[in-house]
Amino acid sequence: MAVWALGLNHNTAPLDLRGRFAFALDQLAPALTGLRQSHSRHPEAAILSTCNRTEVYCASESVQIDHTLGWLARAGDVPADTLRDHTYVLENGLAARHAFRVASGLDSMVLGEPQILGQMKSAVRAAEDAGALGSTLNQLFQRSFAVAKQVRSSTEIGVHSISMAAAAVRLAGNLFEDMRQVKILFVGAGEMIELAATHFAAKEPKSMAIANRTLERGEKLATRLGGEVMRLADLPDRLHEFDAVISCTASTLPIIGLGAVERALKKRRHRPIFMVDLAVPRDIEPEVRELDDVYLYTVDDLAQVVQTGQANRQAAVAQAEAIIDAGVQSFMHWVDQRDPAGGVVPLIRQLNAQADQWRDVELERARKRLAKGESTDDVLEALSRGLTQKMLHGALAELRTADPAQREQMAQAISRLFLRS
Repeated sequence: MAVWALGLNHNTAPLDLRGRFAFALDQLAPALTGLRQSHSRHPEAAILSTCNRTEVYCASESVQIDHTLGWLARAGDVPADTLRDHTYVLENGLAARHAFRVASGLDSMVLGEPQILGQMKSAVRAAEDAGALGSTLNQLFQRSFAVAKQVRSSTEIGVHSISMAAAAVRLAGNLFEDMRQVKILFVGAGEMIELAATHFAAKEPKSMAIANRTLERGEKLATRLGGEVMRLADLPDRLHEFDAVISCTASTLPIIGLGAVERALKKRRHRPIFMVDLAVPRDIEPEVRELDDVYLYTVDDLAQVVQTGQANRQAAVAQAEAIIDAGVQSFMHWVDQRDPAGGVVPLIRQLNAQADQWRDVELERARKRLAKGESTDDVLEALSRGLTQKMLHGALAELRTADPAQREQMAQAISRLFLRS
C-alpha cells in the first residue's frame, strides 16, 4: 500500500494562492468524492484545510500524484504547472513524518501551537463521514494523534508558543497606549475569533462587539465576553465606531471592502483603525492596506511576531523529532506487514483458511459418525485427534526430513511454536 501527501502551506505559497484552495468543513464531503473519482483507483483520501495550509492525503496500491495534482488544480481554478511550483509531494515514510510533524505543531507558523491538532481531527472525522477513510489512512492519523499527544506531554514544545491571537494583541498594544480605551469588533464567531476575543478580553477593552452572519452563535460568544452582538449586514454602517477590527469568517469573498473602510475613516476624522484579517481567503480587501490611517495585518504578517521564543524551543524540537522518528518507523512496519508482496497479513490469512478447512473436514466426519449412532465421547475423541494430527503433521514431517544443519534451528522454531506454557 502506498501513501502520499500533496500540499501547499505558508512556506510554499502566498496568502492569496492559499485562499483559492481553502475548503470549509461542509465542503469536504463533496470535495473528497470528486477527488476519489478523479483517480483511476479511487484511493483512500482526506483533506486538511486551515488558514496556513491545504493538504491532500491519499493511500492506494500505487501512487497517483499527477491525478491528485490535477484535481487540486481544477478545484482552485489554477493551472497545474503554476500549482506545482508551490506544492510539496511526500510519499510513504516521508508522508507519515510530515503528518506527524503537522499534528505535533512542528510545521506550523506558530511552532507548537495546539489548534492544528483539533483541525486535523475534524478533517479526519469529515473523511470518515464521507466514506473516504480506509484502514491505512485511519492508522496514519490515529498514530499522528498519539505521537502529537506524546510530544505535548513529554517535551516543552508549546511552552513558549505565541498564538496568532496573542500576536494580534501584542501588535494592538504597540498602536494603542491604553487598551482600556479601545472599542473592538470581532467579525465571525468561530474558534479563531473566540480565541482572539479571549486574549483581547484579558486587556479589559472599553467595549467588544461580535458581528456574525447568524445572531444565535454570535450571541453565545458576546454573552460570555460581556459584549454586544450585531448582524453582519450592519457592519458597513457601524464600522466607524470601532478602533480595532479582528476578522475570521469562512466567506469565500472579502466582506470588508475598501469603500466601507474609507467611509468609516471619514466619519472617524481619520483616527486610525487597527485591523487583523485572520481569514483564508481574505475577509478584508488587500487594497485597504494602502490607506494612511489603517494598520492591516494578515496571518502572514503575524509570522514575524510569533517567531519570538523560537530559540528557546530548539531542544524541545529535537526531542519531538526523535518521538516522530519512532512513530514513523512503527507506522511503516505496520504498512510493510500488510504488503501482499512481502508482509505477514497474507500468510496469516492463508493459515486461517487452512485451519478452517481442517475444521470443516473433521466436523463433517464427526457428523457422519454421530448419524450412524456412535457415542458422543468416541466422536469427540476422534475429532480432537484428527485436528491435532493435521496441526502437527507439517511440522513433524519437516523435522524428520531436515538435514542435520537445519534440524537444530527447526527444532528450536517448533519448540517456540508448540511447546509454550
